Amino acid sequence: MLILGVDVISENPKRFAVVSWFNGRLERKGEFTLYRLIRFVQSKRPDIVAIDSVTELGDDLRKFLRALPGGTKLVQVTGRPGEQRSLQSLAREHGIRVVDRFDPYEEAKLSALLASKGVGYEVLAFEDEVVIKVTRGRSPGKGGWSQDRYRKRVHNLVRDKVREIGERLRRAEIPFDLEVEEKDYGLARGEFKVYAKREELAGLIKPMRGGDVEVRIQPVERAELGFAPLKGEEAVRGRKSIIVGIDPGITVGIAAIDLNGRVVALHSERNMLVGEVFRFVSNVGHPVIVATDVNPAPGFVEKIARSFKANLFVPRESLRVEEKNELLRNLGINVDDDHQRDALAAAYKAYLRLKPKLEHIDARLREAGLTGKADEVKALVIQGYNLGEAMQRVTLRERPGEEGEEPEERVNVDLRPYMRRIRELEKRIEFLERENAELREIIKEQRKTIGRLERRIADYDEEVRRKVLRERELEAKVKRIEVLERELRDAKDVIARLSRDLVQVKRMNVVEARGSAVPLKVLRVLSWRELERIEREIGLRKGDVLFIVNPAGAGKAIAEELVERGIRALITEKPLPEPVREVLREAHVPFFTSEELDVKRVDEFAVVERERLEEAIEELLSRWEEEDKEREAERILRLVEEYRIERVKELRRRAEEERR
Repeated sequence: MLILGVDVISENPKRFAVVSWFNGRLERKGEFTLYRLIRFVQSKRPDIVAIDSVTELGDDLRKFLRALPGGTKLVQVTGRPGEQRSLQSLAREHGIRVVDRFDPYEEAKLSALLASKGVGYEVLAFEDEVVIKVTRGRSPGKGGWSQDRYRKRVHNLVRDKVREIGERLRRAEIPFDLEVEEKDYGLARGEFKVYAKREELAGLIKPMRGGDVEVRIQPVERAELGFAPLKGEEAVRGRKSIIVGIDPGITVGIAAIDLNGRVVALHSERNMLVGEVFRFVSNVGHPVIVATDVNPAPGFVEKIARSFKANLFVPRESLRVEEKNELLRNLGINVDDDHQRDALAAAYKAYLRLKPKLEHIDARLREAGLTGKADEVKALVIQGYNLGEAMQRVTLRERPGEEGEEPEERVNVDLRPYMRRIRELEKRIEFLERENAELREIIKEQRKTIGRLERRIADYDEEVRRKVLRERELEAKVKRIEVLERELRDAKDVIARLSRDLVQVKRMNVVEARGSAVPLKVLRVLSWRELERIEREIGLRKGDVLFIVNPAGAGKAIAEELVERGIRALITEKPLPEPVREVLREAHVPFFTSEELDVKRVDEFAVVERERLEEAIEELLSRWEEEDKEREAERILRLVEEYRIERVKELRRRAEEERR
């Protein structure tokens, strides 16, 4: 085991004295700046960096904690903030000789030696949570079919990596939550919230960079630093030992009772993080047991127990509501909500399990005259010490703080019964070790079975996936059939309409063949583009009769073009614009509406009865001829009248000149 003791030499510039402790051997390493100290720690990867107070790192404390390699702890040997003791008194208590209290190297040496004995508190900068993000390694970009195939392949790789990580965590029995974003029958992203320290994932999950899939592992940093004892026995000294019940969920319930069964804290709050729960419990006391009311224990509760190095209490089966209410009636306590009830019931159930042992300890302590240290002895027994060892540790600590003074009183305890018990337990340990080896072989076989079953499950999952894909493909085909059926119905309707039109066209052809009808060339609008279309498709010859569906917007130019092409007549569904009418009237090109001639029209075909057309044209031209004659006569009369008037004026003017 390698421990580095550190103490500050100067503040500006900040320099540190470093002493190493390696399996009992001390060595002075020299003077380091903060940057060189970080590099040295990263290269040596010690188990512990020990310091008498983390305040000596100042504003660089967080930076130093982030730079620590995995598995390296920063330990404040003098205790928790607010409960710290001097380095020298701790050294004397643990039998370490103090030479020069003002020498930084001596202070660093004392820190290393105390940490080697399990004295001090680990500084916790990160929650017992790790976020694992699985994402695409690169953007698929834009593209066609090949780009789509590549994108689907990457999303399938992300899905497979998420499954692999989930299986590894489950196999290692590490609790976690998972959020995913689905894409292309695969996953675009997966995010694990793992309830474990980063060190617990070493060798289990590896980060990946630079490929199609990226895996990033990020520990969750605490808002406030936490302090956890290196050894559980150190935490019970001078602090109230408690049993804590926790009810996790959206609303977290916390209950704490002391080792005499008295309730000391009840609390519930929504969305409490692990660090907030840790700090709340730390302010109440040091938990020797963390309890839950359900079996198996939630990962949240396991994590709190690990953080405090406390025993975890799990009932044989989950507590029923009636049992919880009965426990609270026995306590005579009223709670604010169900979360406080569940937490208090868990803590009290754990206390009742320990009550006979705790009462036995009280009786033995009264006989030994150690009733004042009952809480500390009980805590040590709960942590695994036998009663004799716990009493011996407590009595050995009963010494003044100043070196050289003798303790005021000593308590003589007969340790022979406990030594016999220790030998019995050692034999028991040998038996359990053999049994443990046998059970390890059984576990190995069971793991092989589990691996075989997991492969079968993976094959089954693949079969289910194929089945789902087939069902989706079938669903897509059903939808496609429905679309085609609608298109078929629409096509049948079109065919039926066209059939009716065809019958009408045939009738029109018969009429045309008999010579009793004149075919019309149909234009949708009267425009240059439509004129070009009809010219291109069927041609436009002199003497044609045109049928215009909508002549609105036409002008004189296109009307003059029609006159120039020599059309015989123009038939429209709507009235012609006035400029067009004037041009056609001037050129004596007849124009009519479809209602006047009873035009028969089917889509792009239209006919009119020849006899009716000829009569209409003849009648219109005759009317125009009469109108032209009348207009010419009026023009001549108007010219004669104008001549007469001018002649009278001329004669009057000459008469006046003669008189003058």
